[in-house]
Amino acid sequence: MSCFVARDIQKWEYVPLGPFLGKNFGTTISPWVVPMQALEPFKVANPVQDPLPLPYLRHSDPYSFDIQLQVGIKTGGMKEPSIVCQSNYRNLYWTMKQQLTHHSVTGCNMRPGDLLASGTISGKTPDSFGSMLELSWRGTKPLTLSDGSTRKFLADGDEVVMTGHCQGDGHRVGFGQCHGQVLPALV
Repeated sequence: MSCFVARDIQKWEYVPLGPFLGKNFGTTISPWVVPMQALEPFKVANPVQDPLPLPYLRHSDPYSFDIQLQVGIKTGGMKEPSIVCQSNYRNLYWTMKQQLTHHSVTGCNMRPGDLLASGTISGKTPDSFGSMLELSWRGTKPLTLSDGSTRKFLADGDEVVMTGHCQGDGHRVGFGQCHGQVLPALV
């Protein structure tokens, strides 16, 4: 799952509202549902958290996962997307347990079937940054795509293609492809 954030709207409304309409610009959801049991073999140690989280968010059981992630941008003339990001779910600072706990600590009623997203997953290297804002250094460093076009941010008609999978010894657990296309505004 991925949300598309309209950074120009978010920047304008951030003070005094905080992220509001900029965050509901668009969402893409993969057609696959992967049960947690399928991810068990891919558990990895939780990230070192400094500063230490508040006591209600602390847990020692491993609940991070080795999920390889890839993001590509496909412009109108491309047959295949140009890969702009390769990251890993293990780069998240917060585990799923911590995110769910924090989300519900103030009384938010969670129910089976509710859909939550992790947020941006960025690694430490430039090719693993998880948003166009980071990849283009806040719009100061354009990305060159495989067709020679450049992007600081997504443009009308661009399609974003995301994939994720866990790779085991002789087997793979996939999450399917997640596609989203930026359409022009209706005036």
